[in-house]
Amino acid sequence: MKLLLAVAENAARWHEALARCLPEATIARWPDERPREVDYAAVWKPDPEAFRRVAVQRAIFNLGAGVDALLEVETLPPDVPIVRLEDAGMAAQMAEYAVLSVLREFRDADHYVRANRAGHWSPQRPRDRRTFGIGVMGAGVLAQAVLAALQPFGFPLATWSRMPHALPGVESYAGIERLPSFLARSKMLIGLLPSTPQTRDLLDADALALLPSGAHIVNLGRGDLIVDSALIAALNRGHIAHATLDVFREEPLPPKHPFWHHSAITVTPHVSAVTRIADAVAQVAAKVRTLERGEMVTGVVDRAKGY
Repeated sequence: MKLLLAVAENAARWHEALARCLPEATIARWPDERPREVDYAAVWKPDPEAFRRVAVQRAIFNLGAGVDALLEVETLPPDVPIVRLEDAGMAAQMAEYAVLSVLREFRDADHYVRANRAGHWSPQRPRDRRTFGIGVMGAGVLAQAVLAALQPFGFPLATWSRMPHALPGVESYAGIERLPSFLARSKMLIGLLPSTPQTRDLLDADALALLPSGAHIVNLGRGDLIVDSALIAALNRGHIAHATLDVFREEPLPPKHPFWHHSAITVTPHVSAVTRIADAVAQVAAKVRTLERGEMVTGVVDRAKGY
């Protein structure tokens, strides 16, 4: 079988890992090698020219959790299945980041850092976890890992998604008509949604106003979920107490963007869940072999839904 590897970063590491994990494949690395056709392609933010020059016959593997960037490539073959990574080591990382963010807010860690620097002895009144509702936007593999990691702490947990999901100990909200009631109970809101026409700008000024006063936001999915100006306005008037942002409309975040300089925003450089090459390649290799046996694989992207 033939496989095209088209990645902009760490190409040599990806190539070495694929060759080790899938020795039965002949791997061509774009742009150094340009075969006329291949059975499979493994890509991340590929050069559009790759799909003009190389015909992919069987499947395209997206080497990351989000497929929005790939779906926007104008030369993407319309009739070739796209297969996304379903975990590849990212779920545990995302859960760690989410738990860290929740506990930092719940235990007033930022307040104590500021007090320490100012030399102030300033104990805060303990919060009641029973009223600290956590709402997770999304119900996929990563969201379920986050919810499972948060369950031992006893917070009221809820999820909002397109379709209902029966998850133990988690209240399920589904559909746009249930979004207002979901937001109203979310003292801490965690965004784990993909970028689709339905999710872009979903958290606008009206939606943010539905959150409880003093709510906290953590966005780990895609930056275009939140309207930037609406978030800053909600922070400025104190309706939102703090936002932890790991994803942005433009990455890297431009140096002059107001998020960098707002005292109620914590910025991290899209590190909540980083693709681990060994885990990703093992998943790709397993699915290639499944397809070679003529069997179906999981993680096939519904292009109409965008994930």
